[in-house]
This record gives sequence, structure tokens and C-alpha cells, in this order.
Amino acid sequence: MGNELSSELPEDWATVDMVNRYTFCPRLNYLMYVEGRWEDNVHTFAGKEIHRRVDRIPQLLPEATATSPSRETDEPGDDPPVIARSVSLGCAELGLMGKLDLVSADPEGGEAVPVETKKSRVPNTPERSYPPERNQLMAQGLLLRAHGYKSDHGYLYFAGSRLRVRVDFTPELEAETRAVITAVRAARAANQMPLPLEDSPKCWGCSLNGICLPDETRELIEEANAIATMERGIDSASPAEEVTISPHGPDPRRLYPARDTATPLYVQEQGARVGKTSERLEIHKGEEKLGETRIRDVSQLVLMGNVQVSAQAIHLLMEKEIPIIHLSTGGWFHGISYGQGIRNAYNRSAQYAAAADPTRCLAFAKEVVRAKIANQRVILQRNGAGSAAEAALPELTYLYRNFGSQEFETLAHLLGYEGQAAAWYFSAFSTLIKTGELGDFHFTHRNRRPPKDPVNALLSYCYALLAKECSVALLGEGLDPWWGFYHQARHGRPALALDLMEPFRPIIADSVVITAINTGMVKPRDFLSNGNSCALQPKGKKAILAAWEQRLDQLHTHPLFGYRCSWRTTLKIQARLLARWLRGDIPTFTCPVVR
Repeated sequence: MGNELSSELPEDWATVDMVNRYTFCPRLNYLMYVEGRWEDNVHTFAGKEIHRRVDRIPQLLPEATATSPSRETDEPGDDPPVIARSVSLGCAELGLMGKLDLVSADPEGGEAVPVETKKSRVPNTPERSYPPERNQLMAQGLLLRAHGYKSDHGYLYFAGSRLRVRVDFTPELEAETRAVITAVRAARAANQMPLPLEDSPKCWGCSLNGICLPDETRELIEEANAIATMERGIDSASPAEEVTISPHGPDPRRLYPARDTATPLYVQEQGARVGKTSERLEIHKGEEKLGETRIRDVSQLVLMGNVQVSAQAIHLLMEKEIPIIHLSTGGWFHGISYGQGIRNAYNRSAQYAAAADPTRCLAFAKEVVRAKIANQRVILQRNGAGSAAEAALPELTYLYRNFGSQEFETLAHLLGYEGQAAAWYFSAFSTLIKTGELGDFHFTHRNRRPPKDPVNALLSYCYALLAKECSVALLGEGLDPWWGFYHQARHGRPALALDLMEPFRPIIADSVVITAINTGMVKPRDFLSNGNSCALQPKGKKAILAAWEQRLDQLHTHPLFGYRCSWRTTLKIQARLLARWLRGDIPTFTCPVVR
């Protein structure tokens, strides 16, 4: 809001808006102006509404002509001051550019007073303002001075109180603001994100708190440090010594919404066409209108099979950074159409560097497999019954508890260990299905390409949906879904999405299949068997999509952070933590394990 980052801004310059953001939080400034991240919330929407009038028509500031001291009073007949709005100024010496909301200028007297608009009320502080606002206003004063004006004070207009607060441009404030400008210019060249604020009340109203993850980041750093301290203590302690670790701080706060308000829009009617009217998407088939929805209510457009989308709708979705997912009629994941997304290359550079490091790939893959085996074990503990489950559970428990003592030298060795766990898990999978009268839902073993029975058809379908969700989450972090660490890159395979989804297969995809069968959401007549393959009919797909969305929207207690959020949100957090691990923001990558 206020002063936007211009695409023509030199790489080592700052803007007055950056001065505000950096003073408020250096990490926020980094996310916005180095990584190009942004999210709106009620506060930013309100701020944009306040600035609509200010930013409507950019105006030029008249040239200062006075060479004598400014006049103390207006003589009768003096011209009134010139009021200019949305004034863009820059100064090479300062390395600073900005757009000033309003300037009250007296060209003949050589004075100019900047006025910055804020949506909030006047704060209850001795200065009646906060440091970010004062530094921002002082930066505007420096720009006005660079253009020949005298500027010894400015005003903050608080729209919530309808009051102006005077800010004097003291030498102390000028020195502080110049130091911030220097720090901002240096920060623009950095590729390491600053640490988050610690338990700060500022985080509550920040629109980027769900991207920043301040408490979660500090929690993971503290846990990693505690483990390292414990390991060092164990190595150095004598048998008589006892090593203790001080408890970490308070549990992380969930600063972002527990679930998204926007949801995916699935279109599977063959021959349908998706178009747009204003800010709405409309689905037609021939002359018949099948449905419509507001663009702000859509998080993904999922096209399944022979479904067309107009160029106008594509442009709108890309402008809003809403991905278009392309699936086959059978649910096979073909790819994603996406807008520009994150416009920096740091995350992908770190991803490719990690992918070329066998040690990091193995460390990542070990955590993925460990969590997957643990979650398979939990699913059997919760829902399994009978002799098959009784036989499989001890084996899974053994594989999980002895995982840390295994020396995995290669990914192939790890893949074999994962295969053992999968074999035991699927040997008891049939015990999770309470068929009752639905005896056609029998399961003996996992098969695919193509699936040969209804249960395997459902599993394959849900795994394709999960790969789609993980690909969207990774793209949202600027990562390449096609270049993985555990699953090796192969043409047409979203390897990193498959990596990310492995621990979530049992607790999301398998859970959806079990629920859909056991509750009768899908029935044997919803499948079509043809020779050696089995596929879902359109009615069955609608039912499983409903079960899928119910599961992803379901609130649960996050296994790592202890607060409530949806499973779709958990997938996004996991992709975000992966990017932070690759960049060195957090020391370890940890996958959720349910209890």
C-alpha cells in the first residue's frame, strides 16, 4: 500500500514503503521485496480502500523557486499552498524512490509538507505514532529536500480517528531513517532471510504471517538446537552425569486462518467449457449453463478430461495466480497452467543444489520414509482388525522403531526398507474395509497401471489428487514439482510432489478411500470393469471428490505445532517448510506423524 515497488527501480535502491516495512520487521521486508510474496487480509483491504482516492491520479510537484528563508505567516493576498497527490519522487544520492500520498507545497516559499495516510486510529503512545510511520514520513521529507524544498515536518493522517499528527523531522529521526535506508538497500541484495520476530504482537495483524511462519520457524530451530545440545552432552558426559535440556518457549500461535475460504472448482462434464464474465467463472455445455462461481471463491480450477477453458478465463486465473490443473478423465495428473508466481529464483536454485547433493537427498528421503511408515502404522492401529492386522502391526512397529538404527547408504537401500513396510501395510489393508453388504470391495494386494479392482482404482485416483495438491503447494513456494530428492527426475513425473506426498498417503488418500467405502459414498455400481482393468464412473468420481474435499477441509491438530488447521493447510505448510529447509532458514526438515 502507499508506495509500490516499481519494476523500473534500480536493484540497489530503496522505496519509502520499504523503509516502513523494514522498520516494522526486516523479515516482512525481505518476503515482500526480495521474494515478491504478498497476501491480503482485512487490514490490507482496508488500507487499499483508504488509498483509492489518494492514488487515483498521479500529480507533479511544482519546482521550488524560493532562495530566501520560508515565510512564517501568510500575507493577505498570498497564494494558497499547492496540494499535489500521489507524487512520485526519486533521488540517486539517497538511492531512494517513493510515491507520496499528499504534499502541501509552497513553491515561492520553498516549503513542502508531506502527509501520509494511515487507515488506523491514532496510537496511544507518547509520540502518537509508531517508528515505521515516522521513518516513512522522514524518508519522504528527505526526497522533498533533495528536490529543493525545505521540509522540517510532516503529518500522519489517521483515517480511523480523522486526525492529523505532526511529526517533526529532528536530526535524530533523520539519522535513524538514513540508517534504515542503508540497511534496506543492503537487504535487497541478500539471499538469506532474516530471523522472525520472537513472540511479537506485530505478527497478529501481518498479512504475511502464514507465509513467514514466525513461531513455527523458531520452534523448529529451538528443537534442532536442543537435540544438538543433547547429543553433544551425551557424547561428552560421563556415565554418572545427567544431561538435561531446558524446555522451549510457548507453543506456536496459529496466526493464519485454520482453513482456506476458497476451494477447488472441479469440472468433469465432458464437452463443458469454462468462461468468464467480469469476476465470475461460468461453466457451459452447448447452450446450457451448468454453473457459475465468483473468482475469489476458487483456489484451483481442475479440468478433468475433455473440458475447454477460454483464453479470457485463463488470463484472469493467471492474473489472480489461481492454478489450472489438467487431469485425464481417469484422474491421471497431466500438468498445471500457472501465472508468474514467485518471481525470484532463490528457492529453485537451492532446490537444484540440494538435488545434486547425495547427502542431503538421503537425509530428506529418510525423514519422508520414517514418517510414512509411522503413519501407516497409526492407520492400522486405529482401524485394523483380524489376523492380518495382528500380523502386520508388530512388523510395522519393528520397522518404525528400528529405523533410526539402520545405516542407509543409498536411496536404493532406503527404497527397499520402504517396500517392506508397504508390503506389510497392504497385506492388512483389507481389514480396514468394513464391507458388510458391500462384498465386492475386496482387496488382496496393491496393483496399478491400470488398477484391477475398485479399491485399487480408488487408491490410484486419490493418489493422483494428492499429487495434484502437492504440486500446487510446491508451485506456491516457487519450487519445481518435477525435480525431486527421493523420487528421481523422470519425464512426465512430478518427482518432488511425490516426495512431499509420501507421508500423507495413509492419513489423507487412504483415509478418504476407507471412509468413502465404509460410509457407502461409493458403491460397486460406481465402477466399470473391462477385462483386466477397473475405473470409476462419473457418479463415483463426484462422490469421491466430495469425500476428498471433506477430508482436506477437515480440521486436525497439527502434529508438529499443536494448533488446529485443515489438511490442505498442512500440505501448504509442509511445502513452505521444505523451501525454508532448502534455503537454510530452518536446520532440519520434519514430516508430520499423527498419533
